[in-house]
Amino acid sequence: MSRKMPIIHNRAVIAETRQFRIESLELEFSSGELRQYERLAKSGTSGAVLVVPMLDHNTVLLIREYAAGLHRYELGLPKGKIDAGEDNLDAANRELKEEAGYGARRLHHLHTVSLAPAYLEHTIDIILAEDLYPEKLAGDEPEELEVVPWSLSQIERLLTSGECSEARSIAALYLAAEHLRKRQPTSLDQ
Repeated sequence: MSRKMPIIHNRAVIAETRQFRIESLELEFSSGELRQYERLAKSGTSGAVLVVPMLDHNTVLLIREYAAGLHRYELGLPKGKIDAGEDNLDAANRELKEEAGYGARRLHHLHTVSLAPAYLEHTIDIILAEDLYPEKLAGDEPEELEVVPWSLSQIERLLTSGECSEARSIAALYLAAEHLRKRQPTSLDQ
């Protein structure tokens, strides 16, 4: 079923910080119903990337960093904003170098995901990084990040460990595992 997009009659910024902007939207739906929605809007960024760095066909590099929202350390994937003038692959390679100490010779866009599309405007590009080589760039992290090699075939063990709860990282790991599985030649192909 095709739906007509609601008409935005008014958009107003109701709060803004260094990282976040909350907007109020006055919407009119095709039914004639008028509603006011609030959303967390993009705050001057060109988007974001989440990198799945593969050290080899089965070893992904995770990073352990402080997660202020949960006030604990979490295992997850390198991620960050796309800077002005960068495309998503350049940003992924830069973030990988800053956070994990590796660059990638091969980068592939797997998917773009949102986290909570009902009220969050943000999306993130999931990038598979392969053929890694050591290269460290200075980043903006307040402390050195721990790099943790993890077997991609052990995603369930990672989830049950309680150390990785970020939905974007979990989705990216499963997408990468499936992409790599499909690319793996079967015995019939040989």
